[in-house]
This record gives sequence, C-alpha cells and structure tokens, in this order.
Amino acid sequence: MEQKRETAASGKANDAPMPRSILIAEDEQVLRESLAELLEQEGYSVVQAPNGRIAYEKALERPFDLVLADVRMPEMDGLALLANLRRLAPQTPVVILTAYGTVDSAVESMRAGAADYLLKPIQFEDLLLKVERALAHGEMWRANRLMTEQLAAECAFDNLVGQAPSMLRLFEMVRRLAAVKSTVLIFGESGTGKELIARAIHYNGVTRDKPFVPVNCGAIPETLIASELFGHRKGSFTGATADRVGYFEAAGGGTLFLDEISTLPLATQSMLLRVLEERVVVPVGDTRGRPVDVRIIAATNRDLREMVSKGQFREDLMYRLDVVKIELPPLRQRREDIPLLAHHFLRKYASQMNKPVPGMTNGAMRALLSHDWPGNIRELENVVERAVIFADSHEIGVADLPFGGGEATGEGGEELREALRQFERQHILYSLRRHGYDKNECSRHLGIGLSSLYRKMEELGIAKSDE
Repeated sequence: MEQKRETAASGKANDAPMPRSILIAEDEQVLRESLAELLEQEGYSVVQAPNGRIAYEKALERPFDLVLADVRMPEMDGLALLANLRRLAPQTPVVILTAYGTVDSAVESMRAGAADYLLKPIQFEDLLLKVERALAHGEMWRANRLMTEQLAAECAFDNLVGQAPSMLRLFEMVRRLAAVKSTVLIFGESGTGKELIARAIHYNGVTRDKPFVPVNCGAIPETLIASELFGHRKGSFTGATADRVGYFEAAGGGTLFLDEISTLPLATQSMLLRVLEERVVVPVGDTRGRPVDVRIIAATNRDLREMVSKGQFREDLMYRLDVVKIELPPLRQRREDIPLLAHHFLRKYASQMNKPVPGMTNGAMRALLSHDWPGNIRELENVVERAVIFADSHEIGVADLPFGGGEATGEGGEELREALRQFERQHILYSLRRHGYDKNECSRHLGIGLSSLYRKMEELGIAKSDE
C-alpha cells in the first residue's frame, strides 16, 4: 500500500495527469472523512457532501469521475440523488453505500442505473476494487460515446453525396426513417452503398446511441447461421462450450443490418419470420424465449419477388421485411453525381495520405463520366484511391486511371452533358479561388487563353469576382 502512495506522489512531481475526482455523499461524518482520507492517500481528488442535496449542488458546479452515495441521507436520499445524476451526467458512475438491512435498496439502485454497491461496514480492499471497476466503466462509457459520435459524424446526411433527383428523394426518405424504428428493405446492385444508407438511418435518429450490428448473411456457413443470429446454449451442439449471445440480442435497442438477406436458408427464414412476428428469440438448445427490441434493416441485390416465385424465399417473410423499401439506383443511372463523388473521394484519400493532389483534369473527368461502372460507387472509390496513390502532387489525369477515355455509352446523354458542364464550372471556380481570382494566373493554370477563360465564365454563370 505504501508503495502505491509513493508512486502516486512521485507521479505528481513528474507532471502526472490530473487525479480522478470522486464525490462522497454520506451523512455519517466519521465514515465520510475516513473514506475521503483513504481515497486521497490512493491519489484521488475527493470532495465531501453531508447529504444528497449538497452533493447534487456540487455536481452542478463541476463534473466528477465517480460518485459514492449512501442510500439513506437527509434532504435527498441516495436513490433520488442517483436519479438526478442520471439526468445531469449519465456518463458518471454512481456506487451506492448501504448497510446489511437495506440491501433491497441497493438492488433497487442497481436497477435504476447504479454502477455497483458497497456493504457497510466497508472493507478497504473492496472499496478500492469497486472504485477502480466503476471508474473503468465510466471511461468505457465515454469512449463508446465518443466512438458513437464519430460514427454519427461519418454517417451524417452531409456525407451522403448526390444531387440527382432520385438521390434527393432517397435522402428525404432516409431522414424520415431515422425518426422511427420501422423495418426497412434496401435493394440495389453491389457497390451502390446499401450499408452506408443503413448506417445513415441508424446514426441520425432515435437509435444513434444504441448498437449498429452489421451481419453479412452470405458469409456465415449454413450450419452456424441460426446460432450466430439467435445465440446458443452451452452443449447444444459440438463445439458449443459456453452460452453465446446472438446478433439479435447484441443489437438490443438498436439496429440489426442483415446484408445479403436473400442468401438465408429457408429453415432460417422461418426462424427469422417468427422473431419479427413475436419479437422473441429462442437460442439454439433452449426452450425459453428472450424478448428483443431491435430494428431490422435488410439489404439485397436480388429480386425477392422473383425468388418467391421460384420457391427460394418465403413470401410471408418478404412482406414482413418490405415495410419500407429503398431502391438505390446504379451509378450509370446517376452520372451527374460522378463529379461530386469523385471529388469527395479525392479529398478523403488526399487527406488520409497527406498528399497535395489539387484535383482532376477535364480529360480524367470525361473518362470517369464515360465509364459504365459495373461495380458502382465502390468501384469509383477504388479508382480514385488508386489514382491518388500514384499522383505525385499533380492533378489526376487520364494516365492515372485504370481505363482510358471514350465516348459516353449514350445512356443518360443529357445528364452526362450536364454533369460535364457542372464539373467544368466547379473546376474553374476551384482554380479562381486558389489564385485569388487572378484571371491571368488562373488561365495559365487551366492551360487556356485569357479570352477563353472569360468566355467560359460567362457561359457557366461564374461571377468575375468573389464578392
């Protein structure tokens, strides 16, 4: 114990991080002061409060890493303090102090959200163990919260790139779906961004603080799919050495994303249908159902109705999944979005690789616009990433692409011409801003004459200054 204290003291002398703060709410003065002294000797910063009301006032003044609160206190008891702290600072763990005669209150507090409880008379080693455990729980909560916020930022509506009318309608549908927990079926070719849409629905609405669990149904062997989805009991089959929670329970309160739903075996489809109807899962090897609260987003690149007609997919399950259907258009049907997407991926990978790649040449963009994109957005992203890798601080040109230019296929010709026009406008605006609207520098950078630049600016509706 002395060695711990010496280490803490020497750490302070060496610019150690700020000690973690603990608030003790206890009306018994001797116990409160003893706990404070012991915890301070362990290197914690401790604040004392003789009752729950004063403790709550102190929590309003500043945040704490942990609160120790007695169950029975004047003016505001431990349960009331716990409820107030859960509203004020849900990330702060609370450990309840209780005597043997009030164990029921401790159990009630655990149900109300307490991290743990300590029985009086308090054993010093037990105190330190539970304090450290509760602090670790609080740090994990904050880390998970930060990760959730980062994922939400990555999946924000601003990161859904597109201006084609079909995509604008789709974004509005996603915005509405984010506010509810309805079942959604997403249909689209491979690479169109089905999981990105599912994440946007999840992280921008009522489920953003809950788990998002993606499952590739086609990657799980048929013999294991039921166990993976619904869980299993120890000994239910060879290799089941312990109980296992399935994906449904792991996604509790959040979203279960079932990608490639069309690959599910018929037997598993029946089990999934029952879960959707009864909101109860029965683990393999068990007879008791477990209630689940989870939103299902399923995705497929196959026509489920055609599969139903061939006896490959259950019709009743299809209707259960198809509450709201989102159809993602392939990239060849939204060519006007290619410049936006290409620049989005260019900025992303230039930043990740710390490479000053200024943009793309008109020839490179024409090549992108002329390509058929069988792999859709995923293929476009891979092409841009490859081009950034091999671009040495210069604009990406046709030579940096894995395919040359060529004439457009003719599909969506009007949209293609408009996409080229918009790209040319964005390209000139970028160069103007880069050179502070110096037309001579801009024309040299673009490789065109000054008179041609002025003509292009007039044709494309670009102002002659940045005012």
